[in-house]
Amino acid sequence: MLALRRYAPHAARILLGLVFTVFGLNFFFGFIPQPEHAGEAGALLGAFFAAGYLFPLIKITEIAGGLLLLSNRFVPLGLLLLAPVIVNIVAFHAALEPAGMGMSIVLVALELALAWAYRDAFRGVLAAKAKPASPEPTPSAEPVAA
Repeated sequence: MLALRRYAPHAARILLGLVFTVFGLNFFFGFIPQPEHAGEAGALLGAFFAAGYLFPLIKITEIAGGLLLLSNRFVPLGLLLLAPVIVNIVAFHAALEPAGMGMSIVLVALELALAWAYRDAFRGVLAAKAKPASPEPTPSAEPVAA
């Protein structure tokens, strides 16, 4: 049981990082064929693509978040970048294409598990009454009398 608790965050981090890095890169290089989306799902994705900037922005965000997770550097930042993407994936499948809901649930589970594992890094973000950092006092130009 100790081994599971020890290695589970690493496995979740690598798996989530791979998913977003691979599928983000796939948008630009097309090495995995994409399924056709019919009806409203296809119309929404078509509108995203027609906007010109939206899909590249989403995919660059996915790649950046995925690479942060894979590199094990700035993991909380990677999780913050991927959170809105995951929310939209879940909403898309819940509202328009329920067939992909299983993978959405896996992504949410991995994101939540990692957020819990890195919970100490989010303490400041979740502070109800956060205050800005106080400015550093500047040394005065006047000599101090001894």
